[in-house]
Amino acid sequence: MTRSEQALTIVPANEASWDDLQAIFGTRGPGSRCYCQRFKLAHRESFGSIPAEDRARRLREQTDCGHPDAEATSGLVAYLGGEPAGWCAVEPRPLYVGLVRVFRVPWEGRTEDKTDETVWAVTCFLVRAGFRKRGVGRALAAAAVDFARDRGARALEGYPIIGNVMSDELHVGTERMYADAGFTVVTRPGVRRLVMRIDF
Repeated sequence: MTRSEQALTIVPANEASWDDLQAIFGTRGPGSRCYCQRFKLAHRESFGSIPAEDRARRLREQTDCGHPDAEATSGLVAYLGGEPAGWCAVEPRPLYVGLVRVFRVPWEGRTEDKTDETVWAVTCFLVRAGFRKRGVGRALAAAAVDFARDRGARALEGYPIIGNVMSDELHVGTERMYADAGFTVVTRPGVRRLVMRIDF
């Protein structure tokens, strides 16, 4: 079996081990610094005020890794050929308190109830080095749709970048990834960002 033919599976993060999720986030680069907390920081918190080990602890609590019977988790983990390969953050939109509080993109040109828990959001994709350009991100985007719908969401949103931008912004996903998963453009709030959505 070639590398491109290896089986891809995706599970809720609580069904993955913390060691597997740490392997995806790695020990260097944006993932290992952020631990998917950009939109989780409370008022007056910053990356400078929350040490990396505390951000990692928060992610572990949010995902509830290693507890398959947990009622909730904050994302999905992809495996390629049995190896941990990728992560996708997907939850009810109000749980991303920073997104609701200060991030301009989702709200530009729209009147939305920011507290509506039936609208979910995809905020981050992270594919491990050595597993990129093999369809992991696209598969995670498609799986996020089923994950949100199966848990009662009436809609799912994402905030991808447009065109060629610096790679450190690719964590939000690309327009093509979302379009392939059935999302359509809702608004174009800036020259580099879209709001895309799928209603169930």
